[in-house]
Amino acid sequence: MSNAGSIVFSGVAPHPPIMVPEVGQEALKDVQDSIEGMAELTKRLLDSRADTVVLVSPHAPLEADTFVAYGEPLLFGDFTRFRAPKSSFSISVDLDLLHEISKSAFEYDYEVTMLQARNLDHGSAVPLYFLLENGWSGKVVVLGYSFLSNRDHLSFGTCISKAISQTDRRVAFIASGDLSHRLKPDAPAGYNPKAHHFDDQVVEALRHNSLGKILNIDDQLRRLAGECGYRSLLVAIGALESVSPECDVISYEAPFGVGYLVAQISNDHQQSNSIASEIPALARKAVEAFVKTGAAPDLESSESQRLGQPAPCFVSLKTRDGELRGCIGTIEPAKNSLAEEIVSNAIGAATHDPRFYPVEKDELEDLTYSVDVLMPAEEVEIDELDPSIYGVIVESDNGSKRGLLLPSIEGVDTAEQQVGIASRKAGIASGEPVKLYRFRVERFPEAPRVEG
Repeated sequence: MSNAGSIVFSGVAPHPPIMVPEVGQEALKDVQDSIEGMAELTKRLLDSRADTVVLVSPHAPLEADTFVAYGEPLLFGDFTRFRAPKSSFSISVDLDLLHEISKSAFEYDYEVTMLQARNLDHGSAVPLYFLLENGWSGKVVVLGYSFLSNRDHLSFGTCISKAISQTDRRVAFIASGDLSHRLKPDAPAGYNPKAHHFDDQVVEALRHNSLGKILNIDDQLRRLAGECGYRSLLVAIGALESVSPECDVISYEAPFGVGYLVAQISNDHQQSNSIASEIPALARKAVEAFVKTGAAPDLESSESQRLGQPAPCFVSLKTRDGELRGCIGTIEPAKNSLAEEIVSNAIGAATHDPRFYPVEKDELEDLTYSVDVLMPAEEVEIDELDPSIYGVIVESDNGSKRGLLLPSIEGVDTAEQQVGIASRKAGIASGEPVKLYRFRVERFPEAPRVEG
């Protein structure tokens, strides 16, 4: 295909049927922030010029070990069961994209079960109703999650992203779901005084552009909150692994003891391209300033929330011929912001990588830069590693030694190779008991420089 598809917009949408005017009636005033939030979310989606919406609903029929999809060419949404039969719509399915998603999932050993139902569940119908009412028109792929692990839902998001890249589609991704259902004594699922902590953590993570904090929310807290949107969020985060999201909480309210969140969790493609070039450009600026003057450059202000938040990263320097010239990084944030982390690690890669002599002035024009921003690590077994997708941290049993290897390194094709190299870097002997952790990265390579 001539043009690779991409996710150009991603958002979070609540699904209480009470937001639908014919259903809510007098109670609409209590959810006005969410109604206005959905209008704003749709406006941003329209601005992205998306061809197709991929939506993950928590209320599609659940399967234990497979994901699900509405497989009929034409789907219908109505609110008859909520005593509002006149509020209805129909929408076409993007069957080509659905086929690509199913094929991509199969390559990751996941199955997508095709539902024969034509009538949408309310977790799908409510967000789509508001998108259509606010002017969006296009096709959809409507998916449901499963009882598989959190890691599997992240990986399924990766499958969706890879499938989209095989098409020419501009895609908007919508994670449907409400937050805690136990925020007030009269809440529908009962009351738990700690339930608000779940909503607080999700909302704050989005406000501070820290998606990794959502991945680390305690499972026990999720259960006592009685939420229904967490796994939709995980799929969305997995689908966004190749971009640098800019998050924005549009509205949050909990009028009936249920948390309703409307949020944008990725920027448009143009903004993604901007941050994708800004990050490696900062690494270049840091090295060139230090090599020429002996001092780090002053950090200029950036509109990117991503650069302002702390995050670990690795900076790699290579020659134009592809030879490594230096690589230094951090497993945990050492600075107050990603921008500071990049500057520090870039200078370290140029001057303190023990494998190489310090970079000199006459080499600067011959260097290229790449920055890997690390996502939170999780402990795994060796059969859960994939060196093309995940980096690895190998830690000695007593925690005194740690070695790291980034993902997608040429010549590293198996988990055993990956673990062996990381172990040697840490000084861990072959056969010594170790703990293994895997992590994803957001990779920001410098664009090739055009000569002449």
